[in-house]
Formats: sequence, structure tokens, C-alpha cells
Amino acid sequence: MSGQISDYKNCYLSGNLKEDIAFFKEIFKKDVILRVKEISARKEEVFDCALIYMDGMTDSDQINEAIIRPLLTVNVKNESADIADFIGKQILFTRDVKRKENISEILEGVLYGEALLLIDGSKTALMMDVKGFRTRGITEPQEERILQGPREGFEEAALLNLAMLRRKLLTPDLCVEMMRVGRRTSTAVFICYLGTLANQETVNEIKERINKIDIDGILDTNYITEQIRDNKLSLFKTSGTTERPDIVAARLLEGRIAIVVDGTPMVVTVPYLFSENFQSDEDYYQNYLLSSAERLLRYFCFFLSISIPSVFIALSTFHRQLLPTPFAITVIQQRGGVPFTPVWECVVMILVFEILKEAGIRMSQNLGHALSIVGGLVVGQAAVEARIISSPILIAVALSGIAGLMLPRLKTAVFYLRIGFVLISAVLGIYGYFLALIFLTLHIFSLSSFSIDYTVSLKRANLQSLKDTVFRAPWDIMRKRPFFNRNIIRKGNRK
Repeated sequence: MSGQISDYKNCYLSGNLKEDIAFFKEIFKKDVILRVKEISARKEEVFDCALIYMDGMTDSDQINEAIIRPLLTVNVKNESADIADFIGKQILFTRDVKRKENISEILEGVLYGEALLLIDGSKTALMMDVKGFRTRGITEPQEERILQGPREGFEEAALLNLAMLRRKLLTPDLCVEMMRVGRRTSTAVFICYLGTLANQETVNEIKERINKIDIDGILDTNYITEQIRDNKLSLFKTSGTTERPDIVAARLLEGRIAIVVDGTPMVVTVPYLFSENFQSDEDYYQNYLLSSAERLLRYFCFFLSISIPSVFIALSTFHRQLLPTPFAITVIQQRGGVPFTPVWECVVMILVFEILKEAGIRMSQNLGHALSIVGGLVVGQAAVEARIISSPILIAVALSGIAGLMLPRLKTAVFYLRIGFVLISAVLGIYGYFLALIFLTLHIFSLSSFSIDYTVSLKRANLQSLKDTVFRAPWDIMRKRPFFNRNIIRKGNRK
């Protein structure tokens, strides 16, 4: 045996209580949280039973009041030849009772917090939903804080996350399908979508890709997204992630599909478009004029974050004649005595900026703020005064880094693109910069997300598609959903 649930898919209960108890004890012989309680239920005749569950994953009050007490006290005449059917329908008080015979299905339930009732003389067991494991509780996501709008965020229990989605989407059109992924973890993965909006071909493609995943365990959504994404070598992610149920609900209403993984608060949404990188969670909770201005600013910041250092390197190294004379003289003066070339100054400063940013994130909140101030002001000023780096390079990298902070969803792409643009500009000058910009544009337009063009809203550019792409229009005139929906009408009729 390899220790996987699938090893027992062809195994079934024997019907002998002692043998079945011994079988499960052998499977969990080194698991100290397994609990086995033997019960003799006395009615008109004695029923020998055994209750098996995982301590800490079940609600002890439910077990005592809905299972053990009824078995010992309820006296109902047995008129059924099937003892399991009789106990499940007339004795137990639990909200959900399922009949199981296959060992692998039983193990899945026990390991997910259900209680197993074995009955002597019956090859059918009863699985009861008495889950009671503790959860973190609903809090606002730390990385997705907003000034206006809902404050609740997902937690690690997938069933509670699905309930939060259901509370926001009070429609029978919401479809939730479950899959199991991971040879050893057998993690529950839920596919959520609105049946009349989501493209069924996309749903089928997602399920097909997830079914192909062959890995020991799934502990986070990233285990799945890395294996099912399009263009795996691209710097740009083609699937969205969020911890906010309101964002997931909004994306489902646009015909997207959500992937909820048990054990993590991160939820994946696909298809994911390039324009979503520039959208903020609260764009729709504040005035559309302010949201539009901020969104345009994010596009501009993306351009600045990858361009400022490379353009400065190209102009100061190869094309000084393009700089205003006073500025060129200042740059030359500031470089006096600096031992490094401009390109190495720039690369080192980019790396230092990333180190300070990551250190500030990983440390405690108070120390992180202090580190960012000390690192940015004291260390930077000291480096300039010591003539280790020049002040124009420090200013260029700082502006680029600050602009990149406006784009948390593109932080990986911005980091690599910033360095790549600097290196090619250091070799080919301004021509290298424009060449890199052309290749970047072609790459972005060549991407897809689950067979949907990554830039579909830009390729089919018209007034309607731009209403929620480059800027955020008022709700009164945003009458259509994205192009990949089965029904693109958002408002104006009852469809």
C-alpha cells in the first residue's frame, strides 16, 4: 500500500463489526486522534455499532446529542429489513446521513470531519456530517484593504467560503462542482460559476486541466494555477486571485469561473484579462470619475515603472545630445568619483529596493515601517554622499519603484521587465528600449487565458468594451458584460 485513499477503491466493508473496526484501526494505527466508540443500541433487539471519527475535526456536542444519545434512548420498532436504513431514517438526528460501502469513499468522509457508524451484520455504513473543526474567522484581507466597501474576507474552510458566495448570489443559477486533487491530501476543489453566463466549454476545459494534475498534495491555489495556466513561461499571470468574496461574486456575474480550494483563503478566477491588472477592488465602490482617474494613473505607472531606469541609462550613456544641456551637465557632475558604470548602479539599486520592500513586508508591521524609512532615506543618502552611487540613478530607481507599488498584481512582471529593459538599453541604447517595448507589446497581445484572448477588450476596442477597461464608466451606461459570456447583456432587459 502506498498510503493513498485510492489504494482502497476496490475494498468494501465485510459486515462483521469486529473485523471492520480492526481494519480501520490498522489503517490509522499511527494516528492518535482517531476515536472508536463501540455502542450497544438496545431496542426490541440489540444492535452492536461502532462510531469512528477524528477528534478535533468533529463537533462533540453533535456526536453526543444527535448520534450517541438517540442510539441509546430512542425506541422505535424496526419494520425494515435493512438495519442501516432503519437507523439512518428513524434514529439518528444528524442533518445529513449518507450510506456508504466503499472503503475509499468512507475514508474521504472520515478525513474530512464526518463520523462513521459501523453496524454489526451490515455491509453498509452510515456517514454523518458532524464537522466541527475550528476556523480563523471572517476578517478583512490584509493585502486587499479598501477604504469603502465590504470588509469580509475568505478563510481556510472552503465550505464557509462557498456559503459566503451563496449569500451574495441568491440565485439557483450558481453552480458548484467538487473535485478531489492530490494523491495524499485528496484536497477538495470546488468549481463555481453561473450556469447561464459562464461558457460551458471553458468550464469543461478547467475541469479537464485539473483532472490531469498528478501531485502528492494541494495546499494552496497556486499549486493548481501553476499547472493549469496558459503560457507557463510568461511573466504575466493569466488567472486572478483574491481573498474577497465580493470580488469573486462580481467576476462570477461577468461570466467568469472561480476555483475554491479547501485549506486556503485564496480563490482563483478565470478567464483573467490584462486590463484586470489595473483594476482596484474599490473602483466600483466610489465615484466613477475618481475611479477612472486612478485607473488611468495605474496604466501610466506601469509604463513609468519599466521605462524610467532604462530610458535614463540609454540617454545618459548613448544619447546625451538628447538631454537638455543643463541637465546633461548636472548628470556628468553627479557621476564624478562614482566607481561603477550607470548600468550596474541601476541594477544594484533595483535589487536593493526589492530587498528593502520584501524585508518590510516580511517583518512585523511597526518594524517594517521603520525599515522602509531608514532604508530609503538614511542608506540612500549615505550611499550618495559616499559617492558609491550617483543621485540621478537613485532618483530614477526610486521613482520607478514607487510607480511599481501602484500595481501589486504586476509586481513580478514589473521587477523582471525593469531589469530586462535596463540591460537591453545599456547595450543598444534608446533603440534597445523601443525594441524591448515592441516585443513586450507583441507578447502581451499573444497571451490567452483558457482560450480567451488576454487583451480581448483591447483587440475589439469600441466604446462599450472600453467602459470598464481604460476607465470606469457609470453603471447606467455599462450595459454589457465582457465578450466571452453566453449572455453579454448586463442590464436593459430581464435576461
